[in-house]
Amino acid sequence: MKPVCILVTGDPVPRAAAQRGQFADMIQRLAPPSAPWRTVDARADDLPAFGEIGGLVITGSAASVTERAPWMLGVEEYLRGAVDHGLPTLGICFGHQLLGQALGGQVAKNPAGREMGSVMYLEADADDVVSAPEARDYWCNMSHVDSVVELPPGAQVLGSTRLEPHAALRFNERTWGVQFHPEFDDVTMRAYIEERRDILLGEGIDPEQMLRDVRPGVAGSGVVLRFLELL
Repeated sequence: MKPVCILVTGDPVPRAAAQRGQFADMIQRLAPPSAPWRTVDARADDLPAFGEIGGLVITGSAASVTERAPWMLGVEEYLRGAVDHGLPTLGICFGHQLLGQALGGQVAKNPAGREMGSVMYLEADADDVVSAPEARDYWCNMSHVDSVVELPPGAQVLGSTRLEPHAALRFNERTWGVQFHPEFDDVTMRAYIEERRDILLGEGIDPEQMLRDVRPGVAGSGVVLRFLELL
């Protein structure tokens, strides 16, 4: 099996990195130890040839797709090529948004506002990579301000949350995006809430209640494993 490339587009908040490592570390912990990986920093490294890898996982980031930074535009062009090549691809949070923008959709601030903490994912299609065999609806961990507000042509909505109508998308037969973080466990989620405490208070959100509501997000974490099983 060719390695699955993790395209790193950002870094976790310091509290989370100190406890759980980088995004690539968190993602790899969800897979069997034998799974082959290749990690590439999309902000600085040369992107791999499609024939060298078996699939792509694009990480989250504190950056915004709306910034249209040169490296983002380069990655978007690369992703369009990957999709045309038929390379299995999974975008997480910022990676989900980057795919949505690259394939003809639009990313902007979520009209419903910041979504953070453990939230209930409501499944619209029970037969897909994002589906958990043990439950149609499940808890997942979120941290985002932007959203894919306009879907690219042909994209299918797989699930939603109270504040996010496009919580999971299937862009085509081999390309998916999830707005939530399957790699976030309860420790990581709490670290993000603590890191954003002042921002949350400034927005009228109670971080203490959010901390009390944190769940492990185990069912959501299966998305990465089910994606790998397809390969």
